[in-house]
Amino acid sequence: MKNFFETLSNIWKIKELRDRILLTLSLLAVYRLGSFIPLPGVDEMKLIGLNEAASNNGLLGLLNSFTGGAFAHAAILGLGVMPYISASIVVQLMAFAVPALQKLQKDGESGRKQLTQITRWLTIAIAAVQGFSYIVAIDSQYHIVAQGISMPAFYVCSVVLLVTGTMFTMWLGERITEKGVGQGVSLIITVGIIARLPLSLGQEFSNKFMGGGAGGMIMLLFEIVIWLAVIMFTLFLVRGVRKIPVQYAKAVASAGQGGRQIGVGKRQYIPMKVYTANVMPIIFAQAVMFLPGLIGGMFSESVKMAFNDMFGLWYNIVLAALIIAFTYLYTAIAVKTNDMADDLKRNGGFIPGVKPGAPTANLLDRILSLLTLPGALALAFIAILPTFAKLAGVEPSFAMFFGGTSLLIMVGVVIDTIQQVNSYLLNRHYDGLMKTGKIKK
Repeated sequence: MKNFFETLSNIWKIKELRDRILLTLSLLAVYRLGSFIPLPGVDEMKLIGLNEAASNNGLLGLLNSFTGGAFAHAAILGLGVMPYISASIVVQLMAFAVPALQKLQKDGESGRKQLTQITRWLTIAIAAVQGFSYIVAIDSQYHIVAQGISMPAFYVCSVVLLVTGTMFTMWLGERITEKGVGQGVSLIITVGIIARLPLSLGQEFSNKFMGGGAGGMIMLLFEIVIWLAVIMFTLFLVRGVRKIPVQYAKAVASAGQGGRQIGVGKRQYIPMKVYTANVMPIIFAQAVMFLPGLIGGMFSESVKMAFNDMFGLWYNIVLAALIIAFTYLYTAIAVKTNDMADDLKRNGGFIPGVKPGAPTANLLDRILSLLTLPGALALAFIAILPTFAKLAGVEPSFAMFFGGTSLLIMVGVVIDTIQQVNSYLLNRHYDGLMKTGKIKK
């Protein structure tokens, strides 16, 4: 514990890192504040029914978690970053089919900026559609509009504010990514999920001790132990790495301030992660899962009910399939084995027993495929664990933390953020966040 506090002290000593952390916390606080500001004209007393529905309905509860409770409060940030995620999915999928977008992907920084602008404009369009659907749905069911308010004016004003709220949330995320610590959009989602954890634990405690739940204290402790075990397994999965040995036939660039050279024949490793795609496939898969219930509900009430129940059979089958598909998709986007092989060849590196160039690229691609399959299957299994937890008697709100999208996002984002903090510490000759915290001489 002493070493941990010493490390926190070292973090505070690095001005750039300190400023980034304070900025990140400030922007996240602004987002949390916006999650509790209701839309003008909303009768807050009529939101009780929406809050209860979000607590009892798994899918609504998950959406409410992603928005940090803003969804159930009919807040100005009620849509969160979900429209942006949906727009990102559309743009990245179109990039595979539209030659013009493919060209932009290969144009480096300028192309990336143009794709970002396209995503932003598409986000506005999607947010407008989702905002109108959101207002119509909750007003028709819960009659949230206060008396004396003009309905057309309320609808127009609410949609404009919801779209503005989404763009503001995007801006907060971009500022965190650029000037703060961690990936902004992922952090915003994570903070919303973590904010719901104390309430979920409280509901589970109340159920076990006051609601007549079986087992009492023993059962509650057992659930917490299982929950921690799932977290540890998720950590193991996210941090799992296959090291591919690489040998350099000639000296390469110096390492560190001492100018130490990597000598002839020096062996290094290419770290190939089991889960290369990070948290984005999970977020994207969950965003897509809102569509079957919406579209299917136009034609069949049974389809709507099946996909609005996140603990149902069909919902979990489709979610698992989407996570596997998006994992493969984002692995293919994130890891360019041909580029890795070319970089090795240019730097005089080679994998022992493998010829440089195409044979190296083929080997890396084969290893990546072998790693991606078990990683994707394990992620899909973790994603559907909340269903088994609910069947075992866990409250739905707390069951969502037994694996599922919430846990995967939290673990992935926390690890990424810690690694970024570690990089600042190590660059300033401090030990990492999980080390001793002493200044290196």
